[in-house]
Amino acid sequence: MKKYLLVAATGFALSGIAAASETSYLQNGISIVQPWARPTAESAKAGAVYLSLGNKGQTADTLISAATPVAEKTEIHEHVEENGVLKMRAVQGGVKLAPGASAEFKPGGLHVMLLGLKQRLEEGTSFPLTLVFDKAGPFPIEVTVQRAPSAAGASGSHGTQRSGDHKSH
Repeated sequence: MKKYLLVAATGFALSGIAAASETSYLQNGISIVQPWARPTAESAKAGAVYLSLGNKGQTADTLISAATPVAEKTEIHEHVEENGVLKMRAVQGGVKLAPGASAEFKPGGLHVMLLGLKQRLEEGTSFPLTLVFDKAGPFPIEVTVQRAPSAAGASGSHGTQRSGDHKSH
């Protein structure tokens, strides 16, 4: 019996370590999970941020803009198909989130475009990004630069949560 409990406890501890690599934030009913960006080449002038966005509140809200000190300009972009051609364009009117709704910002879809990069995005580093919502207001987060999201993020596990005032839950 003791051996079984030790194995079970070890399993729970290891699953907690894997899940802890996923970062999530919660502020004013808006959740942001695993913000990340791909590394860029030295001469790159553009990059993109990906994340999962959700509205856990009781009121609809809209992501209207973003800002970061690592780029001259940011835009919320989407990929759309027009006449058989996939194009990237700025989202008009922001990303609307009804209560309980979510939006995935991922390669080939929605993303925060970083224009006029002031520095290279290097793997293993992070940078600040502030997402601005119509009702929830400014929402500061940290974006991790990595080649792809971690396995914990892909599994949909619940990792480290940070509130708007950056206290862990």
